[in-house]
Amino acid sequence: MKKITKFTTDYLVYVAKGSPKFYGWLAFLGAFVLFWAYGNYRQLTEGMIITGLTDQVSWGLYLANFVFLVGVAAGAVTIIFPAYVYKHKALHEVAVLGEMLAIAAVVMCLLFVVNHMGRPDRLWHMIPYLGIFNWPNSMLDWDVLVLTGYLILNIVGGFYFLYKKYNDEALNKKFYLPLIYIAIVWALSIHTVTAFLINTMPARPMWHTGMMPIRFIITAFAAGPSLIIIVFLTIRKNTKLWIQDEAIDMLSTIVVWCLGIALFLTMSEVVTELYHPTEHSAGLSYLMFGYHGLTKLVPWFWGSLVAMIAAFVMLLIPSVRKDYGKLQIAAVLAFLGIWVEKGMGLMIPGSIPSPIGEFTEYSPTLIEIFNSFGNWAIGFIVLTVLLKGAIGVLLGDIKYAND
Repeated sequence: MKKITKFTTDYLVYVAKGSPKFYGWLAFLGAFVLFWAYGNYRQLTEGMIITGLTDQVSWGLYLANFVFLVGVAAGAVTIIFPAYVYKHKALHEVAVLGEMLAIAAVVMCLLFVVNHMGRPDRLWHMIPYLGIFNWPNSMLDWDVLVLTGYLILNIVGGFYFLYKKYNDEALNKKFYLPLIYIAIVWALSIHTVTAFLINTMPARPMWHTGMMPIRFIITAFAAGPSLIIIVFLTIRKNTKLWIQDEAIDMLSTIVVWCLGIALFLTMSEVVTELYHPTEHSAGLSYLMFGYHGLTKLVPWFWGSLVAMIAAFVMLLIPSVRKDYGKLQIAAVLAFLGIWVEKGMGLMIPGSIPSPIGEFTEYSPTLIEIFNSFGNWAIGFIVLTVLLKGAIGVLLGDIKYAND
């Protein structure tokens, strides 16, 4: 118990110390948290009426971010899987950083669920058998359960690794490796369940397809590593931890393959729905071309498609993948393109038109935007703290010393 207490104390003390750039970054994120506090106060006291959500479009910016971030959390497995299954040495050295990213992403997912529910005091209804939420029939309830399980797996696995490294002790592989392998399978399950959250609705034809789970997983394995590449290059630039080129090269290869498949699936959906359009094609047609002057989502779709194609073309060129300045641009384009395609470009037009053919456009209010930016800011604060402490342990700056 003494070692655990000292590990916790040393970890927190190390994280609290930093350069002016570090404190400036936290202050920048903290400004968004202030707006988040205001937005949540307004929503809690006045209700969901202050959002742009309606009876026709009841899933908006909150669940769009939620669906995307589940993919980011699952995408962390693109470090863990090659590191432990294929024994990729460069990724193995920094695999724990992927677990830290997964923790931060799941925290953001759960924050968006809280916003979507509108009443945080009713979250206890999501606890099976205790609350009166519609479990086991509610897919959102299942999603929260598997996300909570994934969060626990990454917290236990990540901090067990750091604790052993801190004490310069060997890992108990009989305990640790099964935990890792379970987390790998669990990562696939969280996004599969998220896909089931929407594709089990026959009244929403744009979502009602068996291709949705594989589309979710493929885009997760493009967006997740894209963010990891950005994080790794930032770490190399601003810390003493040198992440090897082989690790970044492996991640960029994963991104280009998965992004290419994601674009192929998008093309397949467009051809299937619009070659011989039916009433079920209305959602996709509205997304791509608008409907009788309703065109709010059209720029989002085409902007997303251009960003993803540009990123894919850049990543296809080996010299671009090896140029980490250009690689970072491609990773940002892929990340933002998938965020739009998987969020605003999937969740919103799935509700437009409504099952009875109503076209009601949706625009998020400032409150939704404040809360969304705040959730991302909290997630990046968590990520910054977790990564700083993990890097300290990996570098040996945080280690156990007998008094």
